[in-house]
Amino acid sequence: MEEKEIKVEEPKLEQVEKNDPKPANTLSVIAFILALSACGISVYNYYNGGSTTTYNYGPDGNSLNFEAGSIAEVASQVSDSVVSITTEVRTKTWYGTESTGQAAGTGFIISESGYIMTNKHVVEGAKTVNITLNNGKTYKNVKIVGTDPLNDSAILKVENPENFKAVKLGDSKTVNVGQQVIVIGNALGEYSNSVTSGIVSGTGRSLIASDSTGSSYEQLNDMIQTDAAINGGNSGGPVVNAAGEVIGIATAYASSSQTVGFAIPIASVKGIINGVLASNKFERAVLGVQYSPITADLAEQEKLPVSYGALITSDVTSDSAGGNAGLKKGDIIIEVNGIQIGKAGSLSTLIGEYKVGDEITIKYLRNNKENTTKVTLKAYKN
Repeated sequence: MEEKEIKVEEPKLEQVEKNDPKPANTLSVIAFILALSACGISVYNYYNGGSTTTYNYGPDGNSLNFEAGSIAEVASQVSDSVVSITTEVRTKTWYGTESTGQAAGTGFIISESGYIMTNKHVVEGAKTVNITLNNGKTYKNVKIVGTDPLNDSAILKVENPENFKAVKLGDSKTVNVGQQVIVIGNALGEYSNSVTSGIVSGTGRSLIASDSTGSSYEQLNDMIQTDAAINGGNSGGPVVNAAGEVIGIATAYASSSQTVGFAIPIASVKGIINGVLASNKFERAVLGVQYSPITADLAEQEKLPVSYGALITSDVTSDSAGGNAGLKKGDIIIEVNGIQIGKAGSLSTLIGEYKVGDEITIKYLRNNKENTTKVTLKAYKN
């Protein structure tokens, strides 16, 4: 079987955060297929295009560093919340016939009631999903609650869980380049709860993950880059800071090196998590605008008054959340609930902290004047 890998290419400038469906013929990205011939298992990883839960953060865990022996301590604390995921998948051979194989990945427990977060590509196309805890207990026929249409994330549900321990969610908005992190996962789909360590190498990364032929791809935005090893089996596993808080979801690695890895910032999925925990309803909240992230080059080219924020590039439909709030083409969104767009995250990531129905305050520029508006977020519609 042909082995495939991720290629990282320069992304297109324009991002989309809207309610419109994706182009009909856009394929989900196939990141790589890793064959474990020694154990007869093929691991397929696919990288595809009520009340609010509160989290007890304490001091910002991103300001802490691991001390002597603390990596082992933090890994031990978090490992009981990390699960191995195995799925049965059906794939087509080069000759057009179907074959059945097993795929493997990682997830982490977000609720004692049995909810688990992972990557969408780990479970996409799965006929069955099983999870195994750190203590060896296996749960079969796990339900896929939903997959994120705008990001590579998914939530699973285990019925009748026993002694589930949820992770602590951190704040990816305050992640610092150079801070130490660990990744815990099902390494290569075979070695459960393996721990790798490293630092945050960069934030706000955009990349295009594609297969070796370049025939299918997905643009991933606002990613956390780390040199902690990410491979074909720990996709979906937690990226953890020195306080033991999850700040990202391990997702992709560059074809040139497994030490150039990328993770989805946890902020971008907190709204979905809150919605699922409150109502068992998997929805992504969106503003309903199409925009381009503002860089220094774009600001100079378009003669914009700021070099950060999100420039609305298309007409805003009147029935979208942004349209209802009066946003228009040409407006520059600079803050979401007092958080400046930029280092803390893109517009999509900052909106991702909230669930459908939440009211947020948007600060924006129109004709070089600051304005604010209240927005009630709506659900993304495929």
